[in-house]
Amino acid sequence: MALKDIKAKISSTNRTHKVTRAMEAVSAVKMRRTQQAALAGRPYARAALAILARLSGTTELASHPLAAVRDVKRAALIIITSDKGLAGSVNSGVVKAAVEAVAESLPREEVTIYALGKKGEAYFTHRGYRLAEAFENASDNVPLDVVDQLASRLTAAFTEGVYDEVLVAYSRFRSTFEQAPTVNRLLPLSLVSVSQLVEDIVPAKGKWSDTKDTSVAPSAYVMESDSADLLSAVVPRLVTASLYHMLLEAKASEHSARMVAMKNASDKSKEMVHNLTRTYNKVRQAAITREVSEIVSGREALAT
Repeated sequence: MALKDIKAKISSTNRTHKVTRAMEAVSAVKMRRTQQAALAGRPYARAALAILARLSGTTELASHPLAAVRDVKRAALIIITSDKGLAGSVNSGVVKAAVEAVAESLPREEVTIYALGKKGEAYFTHRGYRLAEAFENASDNVPLDVVDQLASRLTAAFTEGVYDEVLVAYSRFRSTFEQAPTVNRLLPLSLVSVSQLVEDIVPAKGKWSDTKDTSVAPSAYVMESDSADLLSAVVPRLVTASLYHMLLEAKASEHSARMVAMKNASDKSKEMVHNLTRTYNKVRQAAITREVSEIVSGREALAT
């Protein structure tokens, strides 16, 4: 390889290194911001969980349409992926977990897809699944209007018997370097699923892994209105809150995976620059040695 080509490659790799370092820093900030949002909403989620726990033994909750357990013949699957790439295997892991979850229990024609993010939408559309709705997931923040809209449509469809089960496939944030593809049941609503979701809000490792929740749930409630009215107000909000926190987890996972991918790319480009510089120096030294040798040989030839 000529010296000019090596020098051009070093310059190009240095530019790539600057871009990946900048993307790494941006993704780190976005990841921390998303985790802070999830932790800020944890007291609300725990309060809602406490209400559900105290109502879980009542006959009203057991007979509530959104808590009704039925034989699963038709299901809706919410697939949460990103619109952008350069995030490692976070999207492919979610898609794989989603396919395994629905393929084991239902035929393809009985599964309806709700896609948040182009990666999941493209995968299921090209494989013949029925796509009901697709939403963009390009924003760095969780779109609350989309959450409300999707939650209200799915609760209505579940209540009317269109779906017997609603699943959500997303990437759960465990730590900066670890994201777990997860499939959770959104409907029918259960105390176990909501409890697990609340516990998952705090990451397993990292800055906020030792975050303590100081909120204290009341030991008893005084209901001034009918219990059915209370459940009609609380249960749909629990569904919306659950979906919101799953989206937060997916956002944090996306940003952390992209940060790690960009860090690896930065390290690799730095290593390439080092190797190319050594190659450049070797080729340059060989050229200098050859020129000196030619000069010495020419001088000796003239002397004779």
